[in-house]
Amino acid sequence: MTALSISNQTASHVSSRLRSFGEALKRGFISYAERRSRMDQINSLNAMTDEELAEIGVKRDYIVHHVYRDLLHI
Repeated sequence: MTALSISNQTASHVSSRLRSFGEALKRGFISYAERRSRMDQINSLNAMTDEELAEIGVKRDYIVHHVYRDLLHI
């Protein structure tokens, strides 16, 4: 009976640790994806007037291309 009790505690502990690791991994991926999304930069450029965009050399239709220019070579 004692061996069974220890075995269940060990399995429960391992399961708990794996669940914690999985949650940490998920939070890390979400954080990474949010940083890479660059939506804040796209939104701030969209909030600019056409004249302001022209001053920095960006056309409104090409805001996304401009934001991701280091990743996309279109």
